[in-house]
Amino acid sequence: MKRTFLISTALAAGLLLGASAEAATLNIRINADIRGTEGIDRDANTDTVLHHIFETLVGFRADLSIGPALAESWTVSEDGRAYTFILREGATFHNGDPVTSADVKWNWDHRVAAGAEWFCNGFFDGSQGLKVEALETPDPRTVVFRINEPNALFLAQLANIQCNGWVASPKNAGPDGKWIDGSAIGSGSFKLKEWVKSQYITLEKYDGYTPPKEKASGYAGDRTALVDEAKFLIIPDTSAAETALFAGEIDVLPNFESQRIEDAKGRGLKVMTTPGLSLTPLLIQTTDPLMSNVKLRQAIAHAIDFKQIAAARTAGLSEFNPSGVPQASAFFDEDFLKWPEYDPEAAKALLAEAGYKGEVIKIQTNTRYQGMYENSILVQAMLAGAGINAELEVLDWAAQLDNYLAGKFQMQSFGYSARLDPSQFYGVIIGDKKAEPTAQWDNPEAWQLYLKSTKTTDFETRKAVFKDIHALMAKDLPIFGLYYEPVVAAVGARIEGFEVWAADKERAWGVKKD
Repeated sequence: MKRTFLISTALAAGLLLGASAEAATLNIRINADIRGTEGIDRDANTDTVLHHIFETLVGFRADLSIGPALAESWTVSEDGRAYTFILREGATFHNGDPVTSADVKWNWDHRVAAGAEWFCNGFFDGSQGLKVEALETPDPRTVVFRINEPNALFLAQLANIQCNGWVASPKNAGPDGKWIDGSAIGSGSFKLKEWVKSQYITLEKYDGYTPPKEKASGYAGDRTALVDEAKFLIIPDTSAAETALFAGEIDVLPNFESQRIEDAKGRGLKVMTTPGLSLTPLLIQTTDPLMSNVKLRQAIAHAIDFKQIAAARTAGLSEFNPSGVPQASAFFDEDFLKWPEYDPEAAKALLAEAGYKGEVIKIQTNTRYQGMYENSILVQAMLAGAGINAELEVLDWAAQLDNYLAGKFQMQSFGYSARLDPSQFYGVIIGDKKAEPTAQWDNPEAWQLYLKSTKTTDFETRKAVFKDIHALMAKDLPIFGLYYEPVVAAVGARIEGFEVWAADKERAWGVKKD
């Protein structure tokens, strides 16, 4: 008996040791696979995952100010044309190499060499006013950017989440200078462990990470990993993701449906919400022979009850907003809500003025993003009520995205990732459609106003410019903003430290799982 007891005790101890050695894994749902590890071919999921692996020089704090990330500090010259960054002491890449100013320059040159393929090249090449004229490396920890003129957006564009202007190890590229497929050597608090395409991406804690002194906030400050692994599970179907959450198979379900909040709370889950910065709009292709008629666009605007759509889709968490200035922005006031009123009779009169004869208008949408699909159904019904022959064209999300990138649509139910400064959003939608098919609004006056918004840091001056842009947009009607998605995440009861923020990006650092 005694011997049996000792064996059992040893076995129990082994099991306990095994349990304690088991990795604490934070499981996060994403609805589609990432597009690569270089960050040039990107989408929202790609941005979310890769910002755990790589670090930008600076990052947005939760309050949308700019804070330290890979750079621990920076100074600006008196003329506003030179920014000097000091890299964080002790920062290393996942292969153990120290991060140096030469690595910053290599990454910058690599991005610039990609030209138009890099989504944000136009923000820095002078075509939108701001031009980086030189990048200097006076010593291993010092980086100097020299720009052509003072610019209110320079730091914000370096921190721009969609730009992915991070600092990666040059060893991610081969002798030919091209990125090695699947390579992901960064300096973040997580490193790539395994990527099984269409199934999951597993990141593991990087023990060599040395944090900034500032506490964590948004994408800035201390990003220390407190779990052993962060696993991004690819679950395209919303219902399947909910089932996995309720079964405890995932710990964090972002973009949780507002209508399901009470159900989740009743199951013992935590539900976190905050006003968001991600605009859900209807895109209008103004170069289309039919949609180029502003009278028709006016009719469509009057035919849609935007307030009803916002209330229905967000369970009252967000209100209608057609502008590039979200309610969560310090620049926002009621002037940004001015838009053609819901008036089906006015819509019918405008259709007659436009000479509309019942031609089919196709609304491209997809079922991967439930909000986009449901919005398109509501819009189709409202347009039909005003006598507009709208049809849904339901596509695979990848096909719809390709059409967006090529400008091949009449209307699209769409969604933009969060832009943390209004100028960043207007810089995306305003432009020359021939040169940039993703530009929704081709208007030289709007373009000049956008440039004006980037050239001053004075708050009231910028707000006045944003109001001028919105007034012009309400006249041209090149895009119909519906609402800014509320940030809603359902989180398992075992999770501590997870926070939502307006940028709508999940962050696995600073999170514990008991």
